[in-house]
Amino acid sequence: MPMPSSAFGQQGPSCFDKMKTGFTIGFCVGMASGALFGGFSALRYGLRGRELINNVGKVMIQGGGTFGTFMAIGTGIRC
Repeated sequence: MPMPSSAFGQQGPSCFDKMKTGFTIGFCVGMASGALFGGFSALRYGLRGRELINNVGKVMIQGGGTFGTFMAIGTGIRC
């Protein structure tokens, strides 16, 4: 007869750990979408070289931070 997992004192991740994971996943998704959308819009505006890299990097960080924050809030609501 299998023993229940709680018999060994194991616990699942805490709510804060789940929120950190949600933020991390959201940040990665936001960075990827920022790279796509920021890259295409920067190329459309005719940016090249250093301006292109700076603009795309800024859009990636903004998108990652925004989407990561909303994912962390959503995960916190589910806890």
